[in-house]
Amino acid sequence: MAQQHLDPTAGPVAGDTLAAYLQAQATEFLRALRQHRETGGATATATNGAEEAVDAARALRRSARRISGTLHTFRPLLDEGWSEGMRPELAWLSGTLAREHAYGARLERLLAALHRLSGSSAFPAQAPDPDSHPGTHPGARTQLPSEKGALTVGAAKAGALLERQLTLARTRAHSAALQALGSSRFHAVADNVAVLASEVPLTASASATGLKPLAAAAEERLRDAVSGLPLITAGHPYNAEALVHGLSADTAPQPQDSPWHQVRLLLRLHRYACEVRFGDEAPVDVRLLTAGQALDRHRDAAEAAAAAASAARTPRIAPATAYALGVLHADQRHEVEAARFAFQRAWMRETVGTP
Repeated sequence: MAQQHLDPTAGPVAGDTLAAYLQAQATEFLRALRQHRETGGATATATNGAEEAVDAARALRRSARRISGTLHTFRPLLDEGWSEGMRPELAWLSGTLAREHAYGARLERLLAALHRLSGSSAFPAQAPDPDSHPGTHPGARTQLPSEKGALTVGAAKAGALLERQLTLARTRAHSAALQALGSSRFHAVADNVAVLASEVPLTASASATGLKPLAAAAEERLRDAVSGLPLITAGHPYNAEALVHGLSADTAPQPQDSPWHQVRLLLRLHRYACEVRFGDEAPVDVRLLTAGQALDRHRDAAEAAAAAASAARTPRIAPATAYALGVLHADQRHEVEAARFAFQRAWMRETVGTP
């Protein structure tokens, strides 16, 4: 293998390819960090430099996710102690930076859904998803005038309640992100990434180990996880069990959602592994891309439904407000089912097309 490495006609060995990818992501991380500092850490709520700061934070999360995912998939090729110490720190940083944007997007989604369901013209009506299962989109069922009137009465107060709760959560997430970026913990992460940009701690066997088996193992984990999903249930238009659980007194996360979230993470790891192997020449799998988009919609709708259910548990709210929040929760759970159906269609097409 050493001679293969020295042969100018031979392709790059696994260690070189992996090191080049990690160094590129580390360089992107440092570039985004510098941009974030130059904008003064402005956020989406600021007026000056907001867009640049949001882009910088997004680039920070993007590179942190890719470094962490690559360390996980190709850990046999990397120094174990170093990689196991880096991965949780990068996951902590990415998660901390993502919360503020997530709360803002969730509030926007829920308010738009409330306006649509109550018949308000404040927001444009959402077009049906062409991949949605017939009957799963909330617009598939025509509301009676009495239902529409009852919903309109509580929609304004429900929207105000959601805005108070999610704006408060977003503000706290913003404060937590600023505190994290100024902490010694973050500076240690940034120092490690700076070292990674110039030197990747590979194992002695990295030059003799191929990337393909490790990437194939990541793909196999994805397929195993998908095989455990209730894809047959995803083909049905209505899932009453999820609705009943969401509006119960139990505040635990929806148990049906966890396997789908896990598949989303494994699909991301598979995509990163392809990026490592093929670089800019990575093949674009439209089917997997569509499946990933469906899982993103699934996550957003599930979290929005949980926020609506949480707001509905607020003590001493008016019955009309609770009713509007219940309708909103059901609407988002229908979106969850539509996203599952869209994933099922994309994945089954991908499976059939695989030789």
